[in-house]
Amino acid sequence: MLNYKRYKRVPVVHYPERQWPDKEIQKAPIWCSVDLRDGNQALIEPMVVEEKIEFFNLLVKLGFKEIEVGFPAASQIEYDFLRTLVERNLIPDDVKVQVLIQCREHLIKRTFEAIQGCKNVIIHIYNSTSTLQRDVVFNMGREEIKQIAVDGTKMVKKYMEGFDGNIQLQYSPESFTGTELDFALDICEAVKEVWQPTVENPIIFNLPATVEMTTPNVYADQIEWMSRHFTERDKIVLSIHPHNDRGCGVAASELALLAGADRIEGTLFGNGERTGNVDILNIAYNMFSQGINPELDIENVNEIIDVYERCTKMDIDPRHPYAGKLVFTAFSGSHQDAINKGKIYMEESGTPYWEIPYLPIDPADVGREYEPIIRINSQSGKGGTAFILANNYGIKMPKSMHPEFSAVVQKACDEKGKELKAEEVFDLFQQEYRNVCGPYRLVNYKISEEKNEQDDLTHVHFSGELKYKGNAPVQIEGNGNGPVAAFCDAMNQTEVVSYQFVDYSEHAISVGSDSKAISYIHLKNPQGKDIFGIGVSHNIGYASMKGIICAINRDQADTMRDDTMPGIFEVC
Repeated sequence: MLNYKRYKRVPVVHYPERQWPDKEIQKAPIWCSVDLRDGNQALIEPMVVEEKIEFFNLLVKLGFKEIEVGFPAASQIEYDFLRTLVERNLIPDDVKVQVLIQCREHLIKRTFEAIQGCKNVIIHIYNSTSTLQRDVVFNMGREEIKQIAVDGTKMVKKYMEGFDGNIQLQYSPESFTGTELDFALDICEAVKEVWQPTVENPIIFNLPATVEMTTPNVYADQIEWMSRHFTERDKIVLSIHPHNDRGCGVAASELALLAGADRIEGTLFGNGERTGNVDILNIAYNMFSQGINPELDIENVNEIIDVYERCTKMDIDPRHPYAGKLVFTAFSGSHQDAINKGKIYMEESGTPYWEIPYLPIDPADVGREYEPIIRINSQSGKGGTAFILANNYGIKMPKSMHPEFSAVVQKACDEKGKELKAEEVFDLFQQEYRNVCGPYRLVNYKISEEKNEQDDLTHVHFSGELKYKGNAPVQIEGNGNGPVAAFCDAMNQTEVVSYQFVDYSEHAISVGSDSKAISYIHLKNPQGKDIFGIGVSHNIGYASMKGIICAINRDQADTMRDDTMPGIFEVC
């Protein structure tokens, strides 16, 4: 049994004045990517300079205006990377590069050497403030810890006197979630007093969940408490930096936004130490799904995935929200049916809103394709196969036909023991209905029409020749109020009598002068069994006749098939 008694609960915040539960997210925060620092330091193989440049260019393309580029005083590769950005003039004028520094003078001096030539820089200083770190790591009291932050701020002010660009200060009480709120406030206020921010150039107080310790609501309480107790709140940008140790990074971030946070530091796809940083893309797409502009250019998630996987040498989890290969996929039959009905509803209703069950957003809006939405395996239902044919090939089977073809598909899945691709489903459809070529075959036919003005009825006469296998053709004739009815009457005069016509539907399957029609025929055989057939032709009437012959042939014990017949979309 797990020895849960080794662990103690982190105290919650007693804060009955909280207001965040009644609020809604209204707009996107300031986004700051820490991929090139926090994300990179967590990689098994950290990115080399050229990989970091490619990643930086991606972040700029996505619309990030604040990008933490690294810890240039910590290693030569970090230093060289920043210098390369400057020397190649890769930093847009409207982008702030952020650099991380511990509150040590030689590191701050080295950092200011690295940022020379940058127009807009966020100097990010930090020191750990939690009770655990104070007691176990540093063996220091509150005042000693606060003095480190104050001294670091003074050193930044000292070295910025010789700097030609714009400097914004960011201070992080590292391990904020394990720090007493009154002490976190005290140390931030002390830093602010030294820095003297303005409304035009506010200080950034970054309150990190360096280790996620509690449920997201507690983090929200902590953020709101700080936001409401800061003095000169209009001179402060309240930033959060959540990690994902409890798997709640996104939830904690969203609640923190409700609680007053202005800014979020995170990474693409949640890369970072241990279980990762908060996933900025997840939060941004969540906003998008609620009709909020995320203010990031994230329409093509596939491009983002491509650069991310190449530079980090890490794969995206197939269940990753919005980006995973399977997140827009439905195997379950009931889900497939609901998605199919939702798509039909949207087409018929003309609603301007995305309203399809099980799909919170339109995959096309983020550069994903419809093809993987419905995937077919032994658990799939009739709606799924219909969706595949309709969306990928324009084959819109009538609903009455779905059970029959679904049984064909499920049998194939069981036999192969694996999922079927869209093209395999289409191939099965053609094999089952298109490739039927006997034993009965209509050799030729002629149709004539007469219109009686007195009773306003049309009388159609059909005549043709029906051939069975290698036998000589026999003449057949019939009458009806339309070509299909006349042909059915003619067939009922033959040995295949007692087939009852139930229904048919048709639609075009190509556009322009070369368009063809596909006809779906529903008959009942002499034993009362429902049978189906299809016909494809440039002539609508002939397509229906071919569909009737197809259905009858499929019901014969000696059904003949020809896999070399032209496909549905080929000339026939």
